[in-house]
Amino acid sequence: MAVLAKILLTISIKIDMRTSHALLLRLRHDSRFEFSKVRVEFINRGAPGDKSEVHGDSIIELGGFGMEIVSKEGSTLIPYHRIRQITHNGSTIWKKE
Repeated sequence: MAVLAKILLTISIKIDMRTSHALLLRLRHDSRFEFSKVRVEFINRGAPGDKSEVHGDSIIELGGFGMEIVSKEGSTLIPYHRIRQITHNGSTIWKKE
C-alpha cells in the first residue's frame, strides 16, 4: 500500500507542478519528502557536457530568480531557467522539454 501511495503522490506532483521553482518549494516544505533526496540537474557552461547537478542538502535558498547552492567559491546562484531535470529518490519528477 505504501508503494501505491508513493506512486500516486509522484503522479500528482508531475501534474500539479509546472515550474521547477514551484516544485522545489513544494519538495522543501512538504514534510512527505526528504529534501536531501532531491537531485537537480542544470546547465553549467564550462563543466563537462555543460551540465552539473546538486543535491537538496546543498541548496541554500530558493529565491525568486534562482536557487543559491553551496560551491567552491562559497555560494552560487543558479537561475531557474537553467534547470533541466529534477529527481526525487531516483525518480524523475520534472524535466524541461
